[in-house]
Amino acid sequence: MKITERVKQILSWYSSDSPGVLNNLARLLGHGTLGGTGKLVILPVDQGFEHGPARSFAPNPAGYDPDYHFQLAIDAGCNAYAAPLGFLEAGAARFAGQVPMILKLNNSDSLSKIEPCSAVTGSVRDAARLGCTAIGFTIYPGSSDRNTMYQQIRELILEAKDYGLPTVLWSYPRGAGLGKDGEQAVDVTAYAAQIACQLGAHVVKVKPPKDIVYQDEAKKVFEKYQIPTKTLADRIRHVVQSSFNGKRIVIFSGGEAKDTASILAEIKELHAGGAFGSIMGRNSFQRARPEALSLLADVMEIYQG
Repeated sequence: MKITERVKQILSWYSSDSPGVLNNLARLLGHGTLGGTGKLVILPVDQGFEHGPARSFAPNPAGYDPDYHFQLAIDAGCNAYAAPLGFLEAGAARFAGQVPMILKLNNSDSLSKIEPCSAVTGSVRDAARLGCTAIGFTIYPGSSDRNTMYQQIRELILEAKDYGLPTVLWSYPRGAGLGKDGEQAVDVTAYAAQIACQLGAHVVKVKPPKDIVYQDEAKKVFEKYQIPTKTLADRIRHVVQSSFNGKRIVIFSGGEAKDTASILAEIKELHAGGAFGSIMGRNSFQRARPEALSLLADVMEIYQG
């Protein structure tokens, strides 16, 4: 584990937290290829639960095996591996100590199209029992059920702190309160990141924002103060600024599967905008293993500058 001056600086932003929480946050920041740089590349594999097994793993059938993802995260030098309870239980003992784990405490399936609200599918005690370094949770700002999710995560964050575990919060605007264009609008994405920070997240995960300002009142402000949005780097910069002026770790999802050139071009923009890293699922594990390792190495090289 590499504890550099940059890691110490980041940890200083979480001064209200216990030594246990800071130690585990340091484990995330100090592990793997990017250890000590202040950057993160995390492998998340919750898609089997969220989208179904064939949609998730048929492109690379090795992925049906939970062990495959542990080994991919280890060999790629990822900072951490995030997954629901079942996948972590299947390999936590076999791969103990080899990669920090994040237990995703809530998940939803794609069998129903009602308002988004994930079910709590794991516990903080499960995370501690499995030796996890952090818990993960998804909120959906814009959903009519958002207040329930906010209350759930506040209770879980407090419990996790008792176990010395930091929280990674997926903040995905979605629901009846938003049109499709609003889900990745720059103003809405920045708002979602701010909400996650206000709820007490240590690491915030959002989607790369598009050049859309969705809220009427926000449009007036963006125009009045000439907030730049034309490039992805501009928009990333605004999201990071909205996350306590960059004093909370903000990472960005890889999104739907796309070609390698498009992924690397996006990562360069994320890096230029001050992103703390990426969390890449389908764009890594759906590729053949050699291709996935090559892609993740290229991504990490960009974040290393």
